[in-house]
Amino acid sequence: MTRLLSMRLAIIGAAAALLAGCATGPDYHAPTLAALKVPEQFTTGTRETSADADLARWWRAFDDSILTTLVERGLATNLDIDEAGSRVRAARADLRAARGALLPSLDAFGSGTRQVGERTSGQTSGRASYQIGFDAAYETDIFGGGRRSVEAARATAEGTRANLRAVQLTVAAEIALNYLDAREAQARLRIARDTLSSLDETVEITGWRLKAGLVGSLDLEQARQLRAQTAASVPAIETTYAGAANRLAVLLGEAPGAVNGLLEPAAEPPTAPVVQPAAIPADVVRRRPDVALAERTLAAETARIGVQTAQLYPALVLSGTFSGSGGSLSTAAGDMAGSLVGGITAPIFHGGQIRAAVEAQRASAASALAAYRASVLTALEEAENALVSVSSADRREQALVAAEAAARNAVDIARVQYRSGRTDFQALLESERTLLSSQDSLASARVARAAAAVQLYKALGGGWQAAPAPSSVAAP
Repeated sequence: MTRLLSMRLAIIGAAAALLAGCATGPDYHAPTLAALKVPEQFTTGTRETSADADLARWWRAFDDSILTTLVERGLATNLDIDEAGSRVRAARADLRAARGALLPSLDAFGSGTRQVGERTSGQTSGRASYQIGFDAAYETDIFGGGRRSVEAARATAEGTRANLRAVQLTVAAEIALNYLDAREAQARLRIARDTLSSLDETVEITGWRLKAGLVGSLDLEQARQLRAQTAASVPAIETTYAGAANRLAVLLGEAPGAVNGLLEPAAEPPTAPVVQPAAIPADVVRRRPDVALAERTLAAETARIGVQTAQLYPALVLSGTFSGSGGSLSTAAGDMAGSLVGGITAPIFHGGQIRAAVEAQRASAASALAAYRASVLTALEEAENALVSVSSADRREQALVAAEAAARNAVDIARVQYRSGRTDFQALLESERTLLSSQDSLASARVARAAAAVQLYKALGGGWQAAPAPSSVAAP
């Protein structure tokens, strides 16, 4: 039986090999960088090119152990990453299914019966009968529709891997940005509370001068007003801090409040590192996973043109049944015989539906090409904008450092002069208001410079290279 079955299955395989021809539809070739309009250099001046290893763990360049802990925990536990990993696993299973569809199918069947006779001398006589067999079927991939299906499934699986990397890149950047938001809120709360202490002193001085008849009640009320306005800003800053802290917890796959302990005691925002950006746009295109996803989507859509085109041509189906029967299993197996049948089906009239499906798929491929080209240009745009932002944020911070120092000196001078009666209260009030604004702006500028560095690392495509593979990719 085994030898006969093997010979007949070999006939099916040989027939498939002889009948297989060229695959229908266009062969995919990725567009060149020139066709994608990728320039040789960025218009913004850049410095030395970063190594990929530096971009892979860019968060360590901030020299902040809490930031490093949060990002690396998030890359291991984030639920969006886990979901993307499950999609990778599903796409791999679809690829195996597409490959399996190219192979012959073989199903076994069997049955057994026993006829009971008359009872003689205390025993019951009977006769057994068994039937076993196999059904084999194979649709030959003459025009390559099945092979194009495998090609599309492979590109889709590779696209889900690129999507996973894109999610990892985004999660790393989002954790860093929310961490900066939390530290900025802490810094602004410290500034507001320090300012309240200073304003309490101003209110107290004004009260003494009012009692002494040196100033009117208007000065005291203005001092109280500025203090109240400053105090009113504290709840809003606290809300911003809570939102950033809760978002960090969710990004780590935890309930809100789970990372509050890591953020206490309050600390200054990390200093932005000196970024050494990649100077070659082609490197950005190569490194960005969202661009890779768009390219793999284009490859899959192109392959599906061949899948649809193959429906216009005849299909050859080979099928066979091999069976045997006997009074025992061995007899049934030895008596096995069967037949091999070939059948051809061909489309004759379908109201133009097949050609319409081909045309629709060509349009889908054209759309995917446009989306791919747009993703490349968007990646370059983001990198170019991030380069400008880093430079601008650096200059802005330097200017605000000088402004804050001048405002601090102005308050000291105004307070001394007010106590000695050489200036009016309005000058002191305005100088304190200016100092508060300068301190608040400087704190925000320092965080903005660090955030610009994060956005640049993200735009350059860094952050996914060192991320661990989620367990959902290989889950049982």
